Amino acid sequence: SDDSNGAVPISGTPDYAYGYDIIFAKEVADKLGCELEVVKMEWDALIPALQSGTVDAVIAGQCITAERAAQVDFSDPYYYASIVCLVKSDGAYADATGISSFEGATATSQLGTVWYDTCLPQVPGVEVLPAQESVPAMLVALDSGAVDLVVTDQPTALSACKAYSGMKMLDFSGTDDDFAVSEEETNFGISVQKGNTGLTDVINEVLAQYTPDDYTAMMDEAITVQPLNQD
Repeated sequence: SDDSNGAVPISGTPDYAYGYDIIFAKEVADKLGCELEVVKMEWDALIPALQSGTVDAVIAGQCITAERAAQVDFSDPYYYASIVCLVKSDGAYADATGISSFEGATATSQLGTVWYDTCLPQVPGVEVLPAQESVPAMLVALDSGAVDLVVTDQPTALSACKAYSGMKMLDFSGTDDDFAVSEEETNFGISVQKGNTGLTDVINEVLAQYTPDDYTAMMDEAITVQPLNQD
């Protein structure tokens, strides 16, 4: 609700935003000598906003997929995230040992994501319900019992488990019963309008200061300061 923790105003609202993406947005703006303006919009509006010039960059946990890269340009990765499952800790699937353990479950995820389009169809015997418009809606569906399973990335799941005490993250990475995804589907990049090489180069200069271990430490810090994690 204020800027006391380094948060920045959300344009056109009385609210503020902070977190992993904002950390990098602030650094890029500082590198450019620009004032940062953060705009809130729906997930499926992000790429059109870039294409129209409404925004200069999207820093929102986008995977660097070939489909997206055909529409926008991407920076180097600024996070590497495994794909995991979220369930109720006291639910029927809390002890699942792999994706084949979810037969008979109902599931959903966020609209327009690798989680929904690529991963959920790999779960045998699961009933896939319509995609949710946002991460909060996806988490409410699980918390309310509307679904048994949500597929998401590890940072989102870690945040959810801190915000919702009744949720449990299941990570099947390194097992034979995990999602089959390519590297591009787990690497997050910052997207810009096609051909904007100047901005891409500046972003990559900022990212070059950090290692994957730095990214993990920064994500952990961002999760600890989320509002729903505070007393």
